[in-house]
Amino acid sequence: MLRLAAVAVLIALVAGFSHAAYAQQSAQVQRIGFLGPLRAASPPPAPPPPLEVFRAALAELGFVDGRNVIIETRWPDENQLHRLPENAAALVSLKPEVIVAVGATAARAAIAATTDIPIVFEVVVDAFATGLVTNLERPGGNVTGLTSFDPQQARRQLEILKAAMPGLTRVALLSDAGAASSLIETNEGAARTLGFEVHTIKVARTSNPDFAGALKEAKSKGAGAVVVISTPVTTPHRKLIVDLAATLQLPTLSPRDHEDAGPVISYGTSFSQLTRRAAAYVAKILNGLKPGDIAVETVREPELIINLRTARLIGVTLPPAILEKASRIVE
Repeated sequence: MLRLAAVAVLIALVAGFSHAAYAQQSAQVQRIGFLGPLRAASPPPAPPPPLEVFRAALAELGFVDGRNVIIETRWPDENQLHRLPENAAALVSLKPEVIVAVGATAARAAIAATTDIPIVFEVVVDAFATGLVTNLERPGGNVTGLTSFDPQQARRQLEILKAAMPGLTRVALLSDAGAASSLIETNEGAARTLGFEVHTIKVARTSNPDFAGALKEAKSKGAGAVVVISTPVTTPHRKLIVDLAATLQLPTLSPRDHEDAGPVISYGTSFSQLTRRAAAYVAKILNGLKPGDIAVETVREPELIINLRTARLIGVTLPPAILEKASRIVE
């Protein structure tokens, strides 16, 4: 009987230790919210590419999704940007340790939804001008993140376009009605400084943006090329924009991460770099740092991608000098 009692006590102790270990392991699992503005190029149910980059980068830092962290994702269906506040509120209700917001529109939705939960924004052109923070060195509050702000980028990409098409005199800027006015004005100012005539087209944020009409307007106004500005509306439709422009024999200059759509020229900092750095910011917060004490970082690693396949398709011959400057050439 004594032996049986001892065995029973031993089993109880082992069970208790196992339960305690499981409880401790469960308590260590931290929750991360991931708020995206769109599904990018991935159709449902596939996750957006930024999420995959983020998940991989976070794992390299020791935070593995499904093991010691859980990544909760919320993003609206395509052309449903008005649902971002609803998506942000849904993430806040889960009480995550930190929320990652991809893009300025998503960041504003997250900021409106909580003043307590840390927020890390990424893929934001200018965090100061868009009002996400008032101080880049010490943002304060519950917000910090990454920006790709380069005051010379608009000029640099237009200089590349001018060198690629020496006879070009008129360009169309393609954006959307919800884009920040400062972003449009910067591009317009850079174009005029370089001697271009500018025609700006702002496509309405609807369930079916009229890019066909916008590009026909650009052609009718005498534009010899289209500069695509990265916005929550142009980005998911980047392939459609390039294809429609090609049918009108209009070369396109697009942001670096529109490269997969096949524009003649894509230039800028890869959003993947911002996403990987955002994972590092999240790791710092999970390890105890306060977001308001982490400076907003500017990531500038511009790349120039030339797509000769598209150039040949629309009958554009690029000078050897511009090809020599390319980080990569798509044949």
